[in-house]
Amino acid sequence: MAMIDTGDTRLAYDEAGSGPAIVFVHAGVGDRRMWDHQFAAFSRTHRVVRYDWRGHGGSADHEGPVTHHEDLLALMDGLGIGRATLVGASYGGACCADAALAAPDRVESLALVCPGLSGHEWPEVFVRESRKMVLAAVPHERLEVYAAGRAEPDPADVAAMAQAQARFMVLGPGRDPEDMPPEAWDTVLLMLRELFARRWSGPALTTRWPGRPSKERLGEIAAPALVVKGLSEPGPVREVADLYAEGVPGARLLEMPETGHLPSVERPAELTAALADFLGVS
Repeated sequence: MAMIDTGDTRLAYDEAGSGPAIVFVHAGVGDRRMWDHQFAAFSRTHRVVRYDWRGHGGSADHEGPVTHHEDLLALMDGLGIGRATLVGASYGGACCADAALAAPDRVESLALVCPGLSGHEWPEVFVRESRKMVLAAVPHERLEVYAAGRAEPDPADVAAMAQAQARFMVLGPGRDPEDMPPEAWDTVLLMLRELFARRWSGPALTTRWPGRPSKERLGEIAAPALVVKGLSEPGPVREVADLYAEGVPGARLLEMPETGHLPSVERPAELTAALADFLGVS
């Protein structure tokens, strides 16, 4: 792991290989470790970089709003990467799309894996289901304390929230941990436990989206795009992938059966092969 000072924060990152650049942007429910397989594979043919968002993994804490695509572009500036393929998962995908619209000359191509989308509002029923899941894991009164940050979270609450989030979002409805390879499930829980332990004990951090969100501008994305959808994800999450596939000119849609929200962890070899095909890597 290395650290880079972007002038506004310090980000933890890994870098390997040489050739055309690929930058991997992790999901909000993970950190840069979720790209282990892809990072190793593409380092043989590309210059690969993966990093942690502010307040995640090895990166610096931050209090207040963060505009993640600006951090991504600042990281590229600091590493001397003029143009790159961006590979983003979940809200990391939203970050990549925002970067492609803010700085189209910096983006060679886009791979959006089970992506989020700035400007998108979740259906009310999905919000209620998510809230129900959270409250079943940790009581409301303790959640309020944790949400304010700088708390001393009970390790049992951290573990319960990690389990709940992993089942609800990463696995998807109707699936059990046994449906995922054991090493993948362990990695997911490890990332989520560390995420909640840090989020609840550190300063409160929020996401600031662009003034003109990507949902209103998908037709302006000019970079070649691959959109990956896990068919076991919650329905409203799958629908976001469809919005990209329908809205981004020429976008290619890949549907992965029996796959939840983190294909890079659950189906690493399959996702790496799909990315290689998209990038023309033999």
